[in-house]
Amino acid sequence: MDRLRELLGIELPIIQAPMAGVQGSALAIAVSNAGGLGSLPCAMLTPDALRKELGALRAGTSKPFNVNFFAHTAPAPDEAAERAWRERLGPYYREFGIDPASLPAGPGRLPFDAAAAEVVEEFRPAIVSFHFGLPAPELLARVKRTGAKVLSSATTVEEARWLEAHGADAVIAQGLEAGGHRGHFLSDDLTLQPGTFALLPQVVRAVKVPVIAAGGIADARGVAAALTLGAVAAQVGTAYLLCREATTSPVHREALKSEAARHTALTNVFTGRPARGIVNRAIRELGPLNPMAPAFPLATAAILPLRAKAEAARSGDFSPLWCGENPEGCKEVGAAELTRELASLA
Repeated sequence: MDRLRELLGIELPIIQAPMAGVQGSALAIAVSNAGGLGSLPCAMLTPDALRKELGALRAGTSKPFNVNFFAHTAPAPDEAAERAWRERLGPYYREFGIDPASLPAGPGRLPFDAAAAEVVEEFRPAIVSFHFGLPAPELLARVKRTGAKVLSSATTVEEARWLEAHGADAVIAQGLEAGGHRGHFLSDDLTLQPGTFALLPQVVRAVKVPVIAAGGIADARGVAAALTLGAVAAQVGTAYLLCREATTSPVHREALKSEAARHTALTNVFTGRPARGIVNRAIRELGPLNPMAPAFPLATAAILPLRAKAEAARSGDFSPLWCGENPEGCKEVGAAELTRELASLA
């Protein structure tokens, strides 16, 4: 625990995973105030929205919190790929009465850039984490100069070593069970990525920096197992999705409480990058992994109108119902209560 306090300044070995689209500052505040590390997902926030959320965090807790960014390289727009993908979605547009010509374009998720670095310098959060590697050296140096500890996700031993060599203060070992986007950045080959409790001890042996376990950890026994295998903390996401402070949509909440949550898959049909979610109509009929999907995150815009139409009819057929392979920890309780329960055997 001394190493954990030194690294993150927290009392409980629980990190709430940043989950874009299903949470804001309220969830992070509750977790941090309970003694864990609350996290704010920032890849879908404009600089002004980020300032507003960080202001809410500062007002809501005096404890450390984590702000999370994506570190992907923005792809060049590909009109041919976009057109082909929209043609593939054409039958669904016709089914819902959507005019393809009216569809907006846009990435949906932004990589960490100079504008985001400026906000980090302004608010100086204790922890800054990244997904998909690390940002450019000059941007990372700006984050480091604020005094923030830097975390990032590794899905293989090679990625963990790379992160340590390039400035990460701790590595999040993300197993294949994890919900949401895969954090891989050195290779797109999913067969190289092991499960959490196979990956974790290998990473612990391979690097000198502290290691955090993520993926399929949904209860106190899972947290205790991760610590036994050498992790300093466990990062938990799916279990928080039903908490009162989460902004999880009604259709997503219903799916998490149903038998459907036991069937998840890695799919690229919602964003263009593999992410684990509950299997629904879109995944069954378009994927799970479709080579026609535009590069991440450009696939997002084409499916958003289908999601909106379906959700208006109380259907999650075209929604990204992110969920890990172990949904049994999902509880309709306050996030503080869940955080303390997760740490009860640590």
